[in-house]
Amino acid sequence: MIGAIAGDVIGSTYEHHSQKTTEFELFTEWSKFTDDSVCTIAVAKAILTGLDLAPLLKETCLQFPHAGYGGMFKQWLYSSTLDPYNSFGNGSAMRVSPVGFAFTTEKEVLEEAKRSADVTHNHPEGVKGAQATALAIFLARQGSDKVTIRKEIESRFQYDLHRTLADIRPGYYFDVTCQGSVPESIIAFLESTSYEDCIRLAVSLGGDADTQACIAGGIAQAYYRDIPIEILDKATALLTEDMRETLTTFKERFGW
Repeated sequence: MIGAIAGDVIGSTYEHHSQKTTEFELFTEWSKFTDDSVCTIAVAKAILTGLDLAPLLKETCLQFPHAGYGGMFKQWLYSSTLDPYNSFGNGSAMRVSPVGFAFTTEKEVLEEAKRSADVTHNHPEGVKGAQATALAIFLARQGSDKVTIRKEIESRFQYDLHRTLADIRPGYYFDVTCQGSVPESIIAFLESTSYEDCIRLAVSLGGDADTQACIAGGIAQAYYRDIPIEILDKATALLTEDMRETLTTFKERFGW
């Protein structure tokens, strides 16, 4: 899941500074982890401990009150309820990468992705975004080629993955919905030639850069298996010690 987190860190500089090019600095003085990484760590902790995600998500996120949470999520975070709020935002997809890496069957991945989304993003589109992202990671992890991954995601979730970034990019804008950002993130992966290229393509859409790089980055890690050491070192250096410990424990247990 470090591929997702590194994508978040790289994209953080450009979330509100739209890029329509792949030529940009990967790490800047403004690079940081955001809510994408915090929520991803919470999901990983839930998998590692077997604890319920909803209270663990609140507990983890409240440690980082300025991580950049969306408005509805922030209201839920500071409320007294654990009930979901029917969101179809891309928060369900941004945090789901540990599910794609941890479980051993397609059925488990889809069920656990839904469970992780339902905590807050229980709208059908919110669930779909999480499941599509997790399944793409699982398929890539299992060695599926890009033709197979595209076919499976399109047939199961009715996402149009035959568009090109060249066609999408000119009119694309900041969109935090699953249906408006997850397919585009997957296309960035499908068009990429390496992990770094994938992150650059996701950011170059000029949209929700940190989240789309997070979503695409998790798939790219599973597919390419190789993340440049300088990216790993710079991204992990910006995390807290507790986050790094969770990453280490997750890798020791699941190999990713």
